[in-house]
Amino acid sequence: MTVESVKPQPSEAPELREPPLAGGAVPVLGHGLKLVRDPLAFMTGLRAHGDVVRLKLGPKTVYAVTTPALTGALALSTDYRIDGPLWESLEGLLGKEGVATANGPRHRRQRRTIQPAFRLDAVPAYGPVMEEEAHALTERWRPGAAVDCTSESFRVAVRIAARCLLRGEYMDERAERLSADLATVFRGMYRRMVVPLGPLYRLPFPANREFNRALADLHLLVDEIVAERRASGQKPDDLLTALLEAKDDNGEPIGEQEIHDQVVAIVTPGSETVASTIMWLLQVLAEHPEHAEKVRAEVESVTGGRPVAFEHVRRLTHTNNVVVEAMRLRPAVWILTRRAITDTTLGGYRIPAGADIVYSPYAVQRDPGSYGRHLDFDPDRWLPERAKEVPKYAMSPFSVGNRKCPSDHFSMAQLTLITAAVSAKYRFEQAGGSDDSTRVGITLRPQKLLLKPVPW
Repeated sequence: MTVESVKPQPSEAPELREPPLAGGAVPVLGHGLKLVRDPLAFMTGLRAHGDVVRLKLGPKTVYAVTTPALTGALALSTDYRIDGPLWESLEGLLGKEGVATANGPRHRRQRRTIQPAFRLDAVPAYGPVMEEEAHALTERWRPGAAVDCTSESFRVAVRIAARCLLRGEYMDERAERLSADLATVFRGMYRRMVVPLGPLYRLPFPANREFNRALADLHLLVDEIVAERRASGQKPDDLLTALLEAKDDNGEPIGEQEIHDQVVAIVTPGSETVASTIMWLLQVLAEHPEHAEKVRAEVESVTGGRPVAFEHVRRLTHTNNVVVEAMRLRPAVWILTRRAITDTTLGGYRIPAGADIVYSPYAVQRDPGSYGRHLDFDPDRWLPERAKEVPKYAMSPFSVGNRKCPSDHFSMAQLTLITAAVSAKYRFEQAGGSDDSTRVGITLRPQKLLLKPVPW
């Protein structure tokens, strides 16, 4: 019997089904209320209802994908584009002309412009700045005095991004400004995503005024960065210079709005996600002193007791695995959306053109079907002999395909170096008033993480 002889004829092909509707929808708001009240538990629980599940967000029907294989298929398929509730909520911050929200030829051109700055062979040039900022972080702290991990994490993330990619000498005040603005903006954007009440968000309620003020200040900050570079007349070999000299598809300089949106995409989401990950790493070091000690011992072994440097990063195996495991359990980006551009299928279910699809890296990366003892913090699961047991797409912290984050090597290098630098000098204890429960917005971070650094 040949393979062809058992293929179903067109008339025998199974009829495509509508995915099941998740329970718990309420009038008007649909599942939006559950997403506001306990979004992580809600998204994690969807796997029990099927591989693809229908949700109601206000009047809209949204499709949720729950398995690693289907999230990979979604990210790699040309039937879907970057769009949907998440990206619509982010447009006020990221605009429509930056690499984060663009699609098609514009997106490909923009990636070509920024990619050289993030090539693997380009990252070592940023090493001295990463080293300097990582060690400055530890030197600012006083032993036994509480550290506000939110402001400190944003400060180091913003300064590394600015000094490496924009060659800016930005003072701490700007990092503080960005930290405060982003906290307000991302919180407001999450509300707009899960409860799409449109015109109500334009009314002069206090929360709306606070959101608008923070968003305006973020854009003002970006305008300041671009204006300072133009006024200086300098053209260092960095990402901002590449943007100021980039050409569009007609060979003309790209517009001011595209330059603005590209800088926003470089400075804000990158700083937000890296800073959130640094917060979780500090929390992990406090909660798991056995791994903090193991990192300290590895750093001392690799460096011979000298200050850790960029050149040591590739040899810090356990430190790197601590970073990866922290990102598995507490991914900064916990929810993503796409939009179908044609009638298509996912997992045998019909997905109509124009439909929005949502999936949660947080839920996928905690799936007991993919990970043994899935809620345990276990960096050794990323040792080569164990990592091969993890299903494909069950761990994609930087996404995959043409939407893969171009700064993955850059981000991993700074996260590993910062973890090594702080662990070599301190162990951490919770300080009074600390709250390391999860604050859910567009990204995940601890509510109010206050730690006391204690010298070894």
